[in-house]
Amino acid sequence: MDAIGIGSFGPIDPNPKSPTFGYVTTTPKKGWAQTNFVGALRKAFDLPIAFDMDVNTVALGEHCWGAAQGLDSFIYLTIGTGVGGGAMVEGNLLHGVMHPEMGHIRLPHDRGADPFEGSCPFRGNCLEGLASGPAMEARWWLKRY
Repeated sequence: MDAIGIGSFGPIDPNPKSPTFGYVTTTPKKGWAQTNFVGALRKAFDLPIAFDMDVNTVALGEHCWGAAQGLDSFIYLTIGTGVGGGAMVEGNLLHGVMHPEMGHIRLPHDRGADPFEGSCPFRGNCLEGLASGPAMEARWWLKRY
């Protein structure tokens, strides 16, 4: 083995120059907040370690071997307990001050046709609040009861 690559749920610190590089930071996932994920692996392996968001690593995989082969710009979206996305722009994975929170994109919302307020604790009726697994569950319970 020459190196280790990690794609993790977030939020994470993927900046190699940061003192908290390799940490899962303020995640709501029980037992994971402020976990030094890369540090634990460095204790076990003397290898270079790359660390990024899970959605970015999947986007890279789609670019190399999957549906995005031959594309230099695209987005990858995943819908589950939340909505996440990775993006490649002109052949480079999108990074910045923070990971782009694609699930929190505001959408046009016709409340006459769809009165559901949204379930996102941060933005209410963003894409994640309207279409994630918990949003679908909340919609189901509203219709049922």
